[in-house]
Amino acid sequence: MPMDMLGRQDALAVKDALSLLFENLPKRPKEEEEIRLEDSYGRVLSRDIHSPEDLPHFSRSTVDGFAVHAEDTFGAHSYLTVSHEIQMAEEPRFQLKRGFGARIPTGGMLPEGADAVLMFEHAQWLEEKTIEAQKPVSPHENVIEKAEDIRAGELVLNDGHRLRAQDVAVFAGIGIKNVFVYKKPCVSVISSGDEIIPHDSSIKPGFIRDMNSFILDGLIGKEGGIVLKKGIFNDQYNLISSAVHESIKDSKIVLITGGSSVGAGDLTAKVINGMGRIIFHGVSMKPGKPTIAGVIGDTVVFGLPGHPVAVMICFNTFVMPVLRYMSGVKEEGFCNENRVKAKLTKGIHSLAGKLEHIRVSLKAEGEVLFATPQLGKSGLISTLVRADGIITVLPHELGIAEGETVEVKLF
Repeated sequence: MPMDMLGRQDALAVKDALSLLFENLPKRPKEEEEIRLEDSYGRVLSRDIHSPEDLPHFSRSTVDGFAVHAEDTFGAHSYLTVSHEIQMAEEPRFQLKRGFGARIPTGGMLPEGADAVLMFEHAQWLEEKTIEAQKPVSPHENVIEKAEDIRAGELVLNDGHRLRAQDVAVFAGIGIKNVFVYKKPCVSVISSGDEIIPHDSSIKPGFIRDMNSFILDGLIGKEGGIVLKKGIFNDQYNLISSAVHESIKDSKIVLITGGSSVGAGDLTAKVINGMGRIIFHGVSMKPGKPTIAGVIGDTVVFGLPGHPVAVMICFNTFVMPVLRYMSGVKEEGFCNENRVKAKLTKGIHSLAGKLEHIRVSLKAEGEVLFATPQLGKSGLISTLVRADGIITVLPHELGIAEGETVEVKLF
């Protein structure tokens, strides 16, 4: 592969870097644990889930009305005798005969013999116990049948699915109390740089408070990982190497921020090469070009740039898919992201040959969503605070014109 003027291999296209990364990943961990359903939000299933019972457990009404035989409502003048009133949480202990109806609430259990529900507003009282059906109902209308939602034995969700609120609710509905999930992967965060100081320290000229570990803490936690902050280390080989050596003992992923650029302080590549091997160093993207990925034993190690914006974008591009893989998420979920369409309020210019990420803020005007670029240097974290997501300018594009519809990846 050709070398650049600084002696490194030319930067890879993002898609090629991702392909190389996944070709060289260690084997996916298979450690699982059984947890209470109440604690399962956001966790990843380690086993397929089959329903132990039907849902719903009985045929029930979806409206307030009268349980009927549908055929009794087909005539021009359909009169029905109201023989019973069904209460909520009551099992009807009668069989509905032809020509009769039973008053029933939304969610009420249908009596044997009934196959539809006539809504109250489509019925007219004629006498104390007689109604006229003013609109015919078809069989099963306004009814959810027993097991219509889920049948006993049916596959509900597969191994590798990250549980959402609606998933947990379904499990509750079918009586599941505990689920088996993959154990959360641990991710170590190492902050490097002679100029980096703790966030609670008094600032001095030439120093910068640590922000990157807080960005990564939030991003890792959002993806279901356990964050292990290893601390801030000066740019010395033995210090960084020792921190990495300790981190790989208890982590599936190690993130080193601040040591990936070319220069005197570039120790990350040397540390990874000294303990394992580098997969790639340098990616054709802006920001984030000097990103490093490597493997040490069964641990994936990333060298991320020092600027907060670049850290966040590199995490979303490379670390997040690996973290999802290590969490047990199936392949189709590696890069799932929330995206929206919006119109660009200002044109963007870009240099060809590099994938560029632009921060944008979103504002709705009526039913139209507008995206406004939040331009600034990669070291300016305020652009992230003002932004709601990012758009990408592809390597073959020279920019995006004002008014064009763009796809925004939401933060």
